[in-house]
Amino acid sequence: MKNLKKYLIIIAIIVVIIVGVVAIVLSNRNEETQELATVRVNEVTRSVFYAPQYVAIANGYFAEEGIEVELTTGQGADKVMTAVLANQSDIGFAGPEAAIYVYNEGKEDYAEVFAQMTQKDGSFLVSKEPTDNFSWQDLKGKTVIPGRKGGVPYMTFEYVLKQNGIDPQNDLVLDDSIKFDLMAGAFAGGDAEYVTLFEPTASMTEQAGKGYIVASVGEASGEIPYTAYFAKKSYIEENSDIIQGFTNAIYKGQKWVAEHTATEIAEVIVDFFPDTEVDMLATAIQSYMDIDAWKTDPILKEESFDLLQTVMKEAGELDKEGDYDKIVNNSFAQKAIEEIQ
Repeated sequence: MKNLKKYLIIIAIIVVIIVGVVAIVLSNRNEETQELATVRVNEVTRSVFYAPQYVAIANGYFAEEGIEVELTTGQGADKVMTAVLANQSDIGFAGPEAAIYVYNEGKEDYAEVFAQMTQKDGSFLVSKEPTDNFSWQDLKGKTVIPGRKGGVPYMTFEYVLKQNGIDPQNDLVLDDSIKFDLMAGAFAGGDAEYVTLFEPTASMTEQAGKGYIVASVGEASGEIPYTAYFAKKSYIEENSDIIQGFTNAIYKGQKWVAEHTATEIAEVIVDFFPDTEVDMLATAIQSYMDIDAWKTDPILKEESFDLLQTVMKEAGELDKEGDYDKIVNNSFAQKAIEEIQ
C-alpha cells in the first residue's frame, strides 16, 4: 500500500511537470505566432537625421510593442500630411508645421502631434567652392537651393539668414523650384553656388568632390521642433494602444542612440542606407551628434512650438497661430517616460 501511494505521488508530480512544460511551450508558441499590428508610417524623407526611428525598427522595439512598421517615404511634409488625411498612411513623420496648417484650416478631424524626434534643423549648407572661413555674408549675391517654400527647411534657412542680417528677398536668390529628393543633383549639375542637404547626402556630395560642407543650419538656428509624429485625431482615439506602443518604441530608440557611439548606431541602421558605407554613415551621424540634433525624449515643449510658429510668421507662412494644447498631445510621451527605464 505504501509503495502504491509512493508511485501515485511520483506519477502526480510527473503529470504536473509535463502539464507545466506544455503550458510554457504553448505560451511561447502563442507569443511567437501572435500577429503584429501593421502601422503605415510615412516619413518625409530617408535620412540619417532620423536614426532613432531606424534603430527602433532594427532593434525590434516596435515588435516588442506588438507593431510592425510599414515604412514609406513621402518626399515632402505636404505629401506626408495628404497621405495621412486621406487614410493612405496611419502616422506621418514630418515637420509639425503641417499639423498647424491643417488645424488652422478648421478641419474637425485634424492631425495631432504625439511625439517629437528632432530638435534642430538637420540640413547642412554645401558650397560649390571650398571655404576656409565661411561667413553667412558670403551668401549675398549668390543662388541657394534651400528646399520648397513653406516647409520647415526653407523657413528655418530664411530665419538664419535674417538672424545674420541678410534679406532673403533682396540679398540673394533662393531657388525653391527643386523637389527635395532632386536637390543634390540639381546643385551638382546646375548654376547654384550653395544648397542645403541632409545627411548622408551632404557628406556623400562632399566625398564625390561635388561640394563642400561649410555650415550647419541647425547649429545656427537653435532648437526647434523640426520633425515629429502625427496622426488624425480619430485614429489616435480609436487606436490609443497602438499610439502608446509606437511612442514607447520611439522613446526606446531615442534612449539607445543617446547611449551609443556614431559607429555603433551606423552598424545598426546601415540596412536602411544600402548605397552608403558604415564609415560614411558614422561620419554623418557624428555631424548630428555634434549639434545635439536628437531629442532624448518624445515630448514637444510649448516653448519650442512657439519658436516654430515665430519662424513661420517671419517667413510669411502663418497668419494665425495654432493652439498648442489642441495640436500637441504629449500624454503618450509622458506615459512612455514614466514606464520605460
